[in-house]
Amino acid sequence: MVNPNTAAHQQDFATPNAKTAVEIKSADLPVHCPMPGSSLWNSHPQVYIPLAENCGEARCPYCGTLFKLVD
Repeated sequence: MVNPNTAAHQQDFATPNAKTAVEIKSADLPVHCPMPGSSLWNSHPQVYIPLAENCGEARCPYCGTLFKLVD
């Protein structure tokens, strides 16, 4: 059954953990997963991704999303 209190607003949020790769600019650091704008009710806990410490690439330990520093 759909929750009537949230069903009308679901289109405002991205599906959590739907992307497998995300490009990040250095101006957007620090970055965390799930990303802002994701629906968090069915997602994993928020974790910060250590891009600067891992040569510009790192994966989320929960969902495996690859984050790449592009500049």
